[in-house]
Amino acid sequence: MAAVPLYQLKAEFFRTLGHPARIRVLELLQDGPMPVRDLLAALEIEPSNLSQQLAVLRRTRLVAATRDGNTVVYALSTPDVAQLLQAARRILGAMITDQSDLLAELGGPKSSAAET
Repeated sequence: MAAVPLYQLKAEFFRTLGHPARIRVLELLQDGPMPVRDLLAALEIEPSNLSQQLAVLRRTRLVAATRDGNTVVYALSTPDVAQLLQAARRILGAMITDQSDLLAELGGPKSSAAET
């Protein structure tokens, strides 16, 4: 049996991150462990949908679940997950800035949050 190439594993990893609810769960967990009820309140999605997304994150070991009585609490499995999300924010911020600069160079309208 041949080993799976690292680039393929990376692609599968990033596919796991390809759902907005999963990204939001990971963002919420950056501040520390949260019980499912708090995740539900913050995400405003159906419990069954949250359950499915948490199952994907558990299978890929991005989050870990612990039980405290009847309460299930989720946490990031490693601080590296929070660092990855922060890197994505920086990259996206740079991309938006570059697009804004390009629009200005082209003489197009520059959008800003204050104008909306």
